Amino acid sequence: MNISNNFKTLALSAVLSTAAVSASACTNFIVGKKASVDGSVMVTYNADDYGMFGYLCHYPAGTHKQGEMRKIYDWDSGEYHGEIPEAPVTYNVIGNINEFQLSIGETTYGGREEMVDPTGIIDYGSLIYLALQRSKTAREAISVMTSLVEKYGYCSEGETFSICDPNEAWIMEMQGTGKGSKGVVWVAQRIPDDAICAHANQSRIGKFNMKDKKNVLHSKNVIAYARKMGWFTGKDADFSWKHTYAAPDFSGRRFCDARVWSFFNHWQKGFDRYLPWALGKDEKAEDMPLWIIPDRKLSVHDVEMCLRDHYEGTAMAIDSTNIGGGIYQMPYRPTPLTFKVDGKEYFNERPISTQQTAFSFVSQLRSWLPNEIGGIIWFGNDDANMVAYTPVYCGSTVQPECYNTPGADAVTYSDKNAFWVCNWVSNMVYPRYSQLFPELQAVRDSLETSYFAAQKQVEDKAMALYATDKAAAVKYLNDYSNEKAQQMLASWQDLGRLIIVKYNDMAVKKTKDGKLVRSVVRPGYPASFAKKLVKETGDWYAVPAKK
Repeated sequence: MNISNNFKTLALSAVLSTAAVSASACTNFIVGKKASVDGSVMVTYNADDYGMFGYLCHYPAGTHKQGEMRKIYDWDSGEYHGEIPEAPVTYNVIGNINEFQLSIGETTYGGREEMVDPTGIIDYGSLIYLALQRSKTAREAISVMTSLVEKYGYCSEGETFSICDPNEAWIMEMQGTGKGSKGVVWVAQRIPDDAICAHANQSRIGKFNMKDKKNVLHSKNVIAYARKMGWFTGKDADFSWKHTYAAPDFSGRRFCDARVWSFFNHWQKGFDRYLPWALGKDEKAEDMPLWIIPDRKLSVHDVEMCLRDHYEGTAMAIDSTNIGGGIYQMPYRPTPLTFKVDGKEYFNERPISTQQTAFSFVSQLRSWLPNEIGGIIWFGNDDANMVAYTPVYCGSTVQPECYNTPGADAVTYSDKNAFWVCNWVSNMVYPRYSQLFPELQAVRDSLETSYFAAQKQVEDKAMALYATDKAAAVKYLNDYSNEKAQQMLASWQDLGRLIIVKYNDMAVKKTKDGKLVRSVVRPGYPASFAKKLVKETGDWYAVPAKK
């Protein structure tokens, strides 16, 4: 995502309000089925953009008459691009997953500006949901996506897509071939079943084996176009997609690939060998692999926690080590990413977890279960670190009210809306992070623990219903999904009220018998910050010694 809103806003004005902002945004993780604890394929998405409002979209399954057309509106700006023929049959889509457990995420990397074709009809966001409505598998989605843009043109910048089903995980990169061309170049690679992969706004596919038809797919012109433009003159075997079409620079490595490095660093010992690449300053640093084999298998919880990462425990940790964290050791920094002091440019780290996340999900795709039971999108509206992911089963046809709230949009607050309630709470927590975050963390982790604990029982009941009444099983899971989302909203409303009362005016109210009382504690500065303050101000604030 660049300035994307993959879940359309409820009002066009709200969509347009985000269109003037550009950011290095979004992070995707991919986990192969043999790299996960339970054998599921997983794909994640932190959708990041300032000013963005998102919700859990729904496209119902349908049949369409010959000649019926589909209007295409740009996912970033809402601009009308044109129309294409509707598919005869379309599938149910809830969020970024469909009824066949196909799930797709993305990050925008830009690439060569001269490759963008503004005359193309289809943008990357529209392409995702067209594919989800028209495809049953990841391979079919790749075919649908590439066929559409090859016929109608592609108008977005360079894009990386995560395309996963219960059996296969793929990464695909795509760019146009210049203004007015209606052309496209693309390459897709299958991620090995025992591997994990990630991308974060920097092109990731380097060299690829064009002879491996089973695991590598590409456009016919993938190298020919580069030769035509004079960007590549070597042997086909030496062609690197990213170094030709989107060469990594300092920002591509430090702001983008560093997030990939941090994810991989959790799961493979010795991965700090690639730290110089992530730091971005050593031009000769060793590049990271596209995927790695993790030292141990990942659970849904593991992946959720990685989406909450701020480089903890690494050289890039965003914590209390400098004044940027403020009094309460906030692992977030103001934007933009770069700033100038006395004419010299500096930067902030850009972690996986960030305040501008509008929605986040982990899709869990399980081949051994019926699709309606096997596919879950664990969804949250706000910074991944500040939300409890609630389960939404892929057969759902009715969204929870809190994820699809009438009247709520980018400029309209609603206390019935998860995006706004979660943002209300997180924005109270940010400036007093070390003091308030434990309150949020306790609620977040308690809710998620309860969801995981109930999962088997819920799915066993769904399986029993499915054996005799498929529709009843789907409704049961839909109702359960909505119940948990609304439960989360209620818990967050309670959390917000607790924080404003308990921590009012920078004091902390005491508790007695589990209830708040009027008596307060005034904690003052954390010891580490007090030392920094004294070091900076010397004796200016020193109390004179008594004579």
